[in-house]
Amino acid sequence: MDLGDKVAIVTGAARGIGYACATRFAKEGARVMLADIDEVAGAEAASVIRDSGGDAQFVACDVSERLDVHNLVAATLEAHDRVDVLINNAAVVHEADFLDVTEDDFERVLKVNLTGAFITAQSVAREMKRQFEEDHRSGAIINMSSVNAQVAIPNQVPYVVAKGGINQLTRVMAVGLARYGIRVNAIAPGSIATGMLKSVSADAAGRKRLLSRTPIGRVGEPDEVAGVAVFLASDDASYITGECIHADGGRLALNLTVEGT
Repeated sequence: MDLGDKVAIVTGAARGIGYACATRFAKEGARVMLADIDEVAGAEAASVIRDSGGDAQFVACDVSERLDVHNLVAATLEAHDRVDVLINNAAVVHEADFLDVTEDDFERVLKVNLTGAFITAQSVAREMKRQFEEDHRSGAIINMSSVNAQVAIPNQVPYVVAKGGINQLTRVMAVGLARYGIRVNAIAPGSIATGMLKSVSADAAGRKRLLSRTPIGRVGEPDEVAGVAVFLASDDASYITGECIHADGGRLALNLTVEGT
């Protein structure tokens, strides 16, 4: 798909799904602003994309800090004069059973995964609204959810709660921002081959559990999620808003609970 007229911000873009989205968007012709708290990995990611012929810049950003987000949007406007797409992907995890989760850890995860998504989306949407009012240019925001917004992992309490919040944030944003030409959708990945999955699939038993809950019979690749993001950002998705697309290999369609997952 041709995204040659798009300027996109991707948060959590130093690795994993965020990096795959940034790479894919640049390949499709978009000018991409990569944002991440990891300055070394983020700068390297942008450099790799540029070396491959893409247009990419990196901005250090903690999405839970409004000033950082303000600076990210300002840097995007300085470089490209506008922003057309936001991929709200930045997230952290904290592993602990429910009775062992501390309030600090619960709030820390939600501050990045949910509050950070809200702060970033609000800041970008304000600019998109201005653009729409000035030249009727539409915008697209894509929030990264998870199948775990609907199914629970008992030792990932704040992550699961935050992803459930992302789904509702997506819906309320879609309704509230539609009159400004801004479409808001979410992607809910299943088991994707990223660093976050390593602890689950580190041994043969863990990998067997992963595959037993995935009808398609394999773990997904980050670029497969990026492909969905490209579609949602494109004009081909111009009548889609308020939706959550599950890129999960059929996991949610499988009426089966796998012990230990």
